[in-house]
Amino acid sequence: MVLAAATFIANDSFMKLVLAHTPPMQVLLMRGLSAALWCAPLLLILGHRRDVRHALNAWVLLRGVCELVAVMCFILALKHMPIGDVTAIAQTAPLLLLIGVALVWGEHIGAARIALIGLGLAGALLVAQPGSAGASPFAAFAFLTALGTALRDLVGRKVPNSVPGLVVAFSTIIVVVLGSGAAHATFEGWTAPTPSHAAMMLAAGFFLMCGHTFVFLAFRHGSAAAVAPFYYSFTLWAVLSGLLVFGDVPNHWSMLGTGLILASGLASILLDRRQAPAQVQPA
Repeated sequence: MVLAAATFIANDSFMKLVLAHTPPMQVLLMRGLSAALWCAPLLLILGHRRDVRHALNAWVLLRGVCELVAVMCFILALKHMPIGDVTAIAQTAPLLLLIGVALVWGEHIGAARIALIGLGLAGALLVAQPGSAGASPFAAFAFLTALGTALRDLVGRKVPNSVPGLVVAFSTIIVVVLGSGAAHATFEGWTAPTPSHAAMMLAAGFFLMCGHTFVFLAFRHGSAAAVAPFYYSFTLWAVLSGLLVFGDVPNHWSMLGTGLILASGLASILLDRRQAPAQVQPA
């Protein structure tokens, strides 16, 4: 999950740089085509040629549709809001996910886990400090991003174990390409990308492929309750991106929020280790 967050934020940073000169749906389309160019040869190299047919699995496609909704809302929010504000609002996704697994799958969460998630959420809000931008109409798209992300990960838990993670990532990428391509053709005009923008989109596509694979594997091999707190590492990476790429220097509130996020993640790890022995049944 931490690796997924790092690669997704790298992808988001490249997108935000290009968004200053390019329509949002075109950015999504170019990024998706780039990710497909990275992903398709890798599928062949790793011997998943026969597994590609699973990209049409109903649960895999439904996961891709949820991602399409989330990413379309995200790109609209990202174009008009600071990356830190968008990321902070999107951090409500773990809360929605935990509610979902409790109501839909019947997974036990526990008061301690909910408290740690709340601690991480508080830290995320301190880091991004959503002010006037967070209260803008475009903040609604950021909240829809969180909802779409939570639904994506809930649906992803129903994908059969026989479907490789890279195939799921490839299917998601294709769904987003088709959806963003249709939206671009309907609502936007084409803007010729510069060589530097094309290079950024090529890099964004690579990081997108990695991010989708990592986040899917995280929820396949770990419970939602254990993985969800590490959604907050998105904020840590977003702060680094803001500092190194966009020149946003965090203030003391941001540093306090970062500490809360780290405390939430570390406490979650300790909680898992304490609960693990109790879950082992004697032979």
